[in-house]
Amino acid sequence: MSLSRRNFFKLAGASAVGVTMLSPLEALYARAAKGQVANGIGYGPLEAKLPENADELAGFIIGGIDLGTTPLLELPPGFNYTAISCTGQSMDDGTIVRGGHDGMAAFVGPNNTTILVRNHELNPSNSNGLFASRLYDQIGGGTTTIVVGPNRRVRKHFVSLAGTIRNCAGGPTPWGSWISCEETLTIAAKRHGYNFEVPATAEIAVADPVPLVAMGRFNHEAVAVDPDTGYIYQTEDDGNSCFYRFRPNIRPTTYGDLQNRGAGVLEALVLDIPGRTSPVNTRTNFIQYKNQPLPVKWVQIDNVDPGIGQTSVRAQGQSKGAAIFSRGEGAWLGNGLIYFTCTNGGNAGQGQVFAYNPKKDTLTLVVESPEENILNFPDNITVAPFGDLFLCEDGSNTEYVIGVNQEGELYRFAANAINGSEFAGACFSPDGRTMFVNIQSPGITCAIWGPWTRKRA
Repeated sequence: MSLSRRNFFKLAGASAVGVTMLSPLEALYARAAKGQVANGIGYGPLEAKLPENADELAGFIIGGIDLGTTPLLELPPGFNYTAISCTGQSMDDGTIVRGGHDGMAAFVGPNNTTILVRNHELNPSNSNGLFASRLYDQIGGGTTTIVVGPNRRVRKHFVSLAGTIRNCAGGPTPWGSWISCEETLTIAAKRHGYNFEVPATAEIAVADPVPLVAMGRFNHEAVAVDPDTGYIYQTEDDGNSCFYRFRPNIRPTTYGDLQNRGAGVLEALVLDIPGRTSPVNTRTNFIQYKNQPLPVKWVQIDNVDPGIGQTSVRAQGQSKGAAIFSRGEGAWLGNGLIYFTCTNGGNAGQGQVFAYNPKKDTLTLVVESPEENILNFPDNITVAPFGDLFLCEDGSNTEYVIGVNQEGELYRFAANAINGSEFAGACFSPDGRTMFVNIQSPGITCAIWGPWTRKRA
């Protein structure tokens, strides 16, 4: 499938004209200094709700939960949801939906449908992994593809990548595919720690499981693609991670280009701050740079595919001054920026959000959580068509989808009403009317809709 540049920006949630989302942190701390509550009302108080398709789900039990009789989410007034493609359901290729629902993106499908490509963060298992006719290695993680009708019901779902391990997040491409990331350095029958490309197609098809070696072997988490250059930005889930840029030698234009002619240059970001010694550690005492666009430069990684006993990709980068981030996770293109989260970064250890400007080559800290009850371990991130950020929490106690608006308010949009599992894979349909999000365990994909354009307090 080919996507126009305009449609890709819609898919990426970048249609809000003039919205840059570079002010939340400044506003957040200005409000705190005045003794004001940093949490905003958002769309209103959350209330537990049954899925709209509860009657269809009645009697279907996963993890001890009857999906037809149990409220799965708490949402603001006026918002509703369906529960779709749940662990244990039969799929159209004869396999079963497995758990570990994680990163995800939505694409335009035929006949007014939406195509979701969804990761499964699973380790190798003969009984619980994804199986397909094409396997990269032993049965483990991978992706499933879901074709969703305009009524927000599943029309078709099937395995689209198999034999990979711990597929956490990834990112959509302007040429109509999903890059799925392995968060592991496992060596089984084959080496792991790579990215894989999956076509966004409504036809039952399994991706050719070719590792994108040139993009590096490390604990991948997410990617975001700049449609103006074709450069691919990557996060790494490690306490001392780097932020990476992959520059393909030949700009990809269609699915398979990264596999067939995917050579390029892998680089790590260096913060060029006067008076600071490289590598700059952004985890603590970085709040002093709030909302300051900081100049960056990039250093090349010489060995992108290190094996046992060889210097890791991040150590190579940091030896050349690459900045250190604390558990880089979700990444998303929106508002002309590449946003990414650091799950336990910041002085409170509760999470940060950075924004990289590819046109100006600057990095800005836009959100840092001051305490757990405001933002608790942000993981996956997406950008709404109206410019707000939405962050999936992966912390403790009740997990929320947290919105961030231009006024510096962090507001609770959705709560997990059934257990303490993380939210993952938040993304918007191409028409902007539906948010899709996963409850990772026991593995439920939800489609949420409501009055998105309602004025928020």
